[in-house]
Amino acid sequence: MHRVSRSIAGVALVTCFSAGILVAQQQPQPQQQQQQPQQQPPLPPNGWRIDMGHSAINFRVRHLGIAWVNGEFRQWQGELIYDPARPEASSVTARIQTASVNTNNERRDNDIRSGNYLAVDSFPEMTFVSRQVQRVDDTHLRITGDLTLRGVTRQVVLETEITGTITQTRARRVAFTATTAINRHDFGVVFNRVVEGAQVVGDEIRITIDIEAIQPISA
Repeated sequence: MHRVSRSIAGVALVTCFSAGILVAQQQPQPQQQQQQPQQQPPLPPNGWRIDMGHSAINFRVRHLGIAWVNGEFRQWQGELIYDPARPEASSVTARIQTASVNTNNERRDNDIRSGNYLAVDSFPEMTFVSRQVQRVDDTHLRITGDLTLRGVTRQVVLETEITGTITQTRARRVAFTATTAINRHDFGVVFNRVVEGAQVVGDEIRITIDIEAIQPISA
């Protein structure tokens, strides 16, 4: 009799435990909060948002005086104010992360990041701030501004072509290509390595900036 009672009690306990699991499984689970897309801050008047997927900062420098090494900076941000009717009222700023330099050669990139060249640990960012925009003709601008590299600020001029504009359903797009050249010695990058009488890295750095920017159209 006692054995029968224990068996009945055991069955009852298992049944209650199973029922508890079933009830717990049937309870509605709290819904995970969906991450809301991060809203971008509103643009200022005549402001344009740079389309990073269609923009780039590239450079090239002579190797041994006979060939070119090409590179880019992969991480940077910029702000653009542009009025097609009054381009002289335009402005542009850029902040470039120096450690994001890429020439498709890890050993060379690490050397560029070192104190020999960009010294990224001490100077993690280079900046450009425009000071004047001149209209050359309908498709060309001359942008004068301050470039700060390795803590040294020098004036540079970006010869800029307006390569096109387009109006879509929800946005306007404009594109620019700007070029300039700097002497690295002007910014304290004076390290020279010579191999059999040839300078490994040239002094002149040629820079090309391609920008595509978007201006949303209000509904």
